[in-house]
Amino acid sequence: MDIFTPQKRSEVMSRIRGRDTKPELALRSMLHRLGYRFTVSGPKNKSLPGKPDLVLPKYRTVIFVHGCFWHGHEDCPHFRLPKSRSGWWKRKIEGNRARDLRNEDAIRSLGWHVVTIWECALRKKSDLAWLAKRLPHLLGAPHISR
Repeated sequence: MDIFTPQKRSEVMSRIRGRDTKPELALRSMLHRLGYRFTVSGPKNKSLPGKPDLVLPKYRTVIFVHGCFWHGHEDCPHFRLPKSRSGWWKRKIEGNRARDLRNEDAIRSLGWHVVTIWECALRKKSDLAWLAKRLPHLLGAPHISR
C-alpha cells in the first residue's frame, strides 16, 4: 500500500529529473576533466534514437546514463521492484528495457558506437576512478592526457 495520497504521489513523481541528474553530471565532469568533448543538447542528442545523454561526435560514440531503478539493472542493489503495483512496475520497467534495446540497435545501424553506463558505476570515487581508466577502451578512443 502506498504511503502517499494519489495527489502527493503525483507530486513526488513529477520531481524526478529526466536530465542533469547527479550521475550524468559526475560523468560529464569526469569526461571533460579527461579531455573528452561532447554535446549534451546538440542536434545529434535530439535527432538520434532515444536521445542519448552524451554524444561524442569525434568518436561517433553515444553514451546513455541509465538509472538502476528505471532501467531495471539486474543484480544491482539499487534495483528492487516495488511491492505495491508490482505488475504495473514490472511491465513499465520491461518496456523501458525493450525501448533501450530498440534505440541502441537503431543507433548502431546508423554507424555509431553505443555505451551504457549505469548509475551505480558513478556513485563512489573508487567506481569513478575505475571507469576513468576504462573510458578510452569503452569509447574506442586513444587516451587523452592533459
